[in-house]
Amino acid sequence: MEKKQPGYTEAIREIETILERFSNEELDVDTLAAHVKRATELIKVCKERLRKAETDVEEILKEQE
Repeated sequence: MEKKQPGYTEAIREIETILERFSNEELDVDTLAAHVKRATELIKVCKERLRKAETDVEEILKEQE
């Protein structure tokens, strides 16, 4: 079963948490790769959501012309 993708706000919040842990040196070498992988996945989710929003807005504006 595939894990449900977080919404944009949830993804940003999780990325910020990971970055904070990096900044505070709370991550150890054993978990570093997993956190980098997760942050990369979350960034991808955010980019996809932003692209979709941009496309939706463009379509709405074209309909208004």
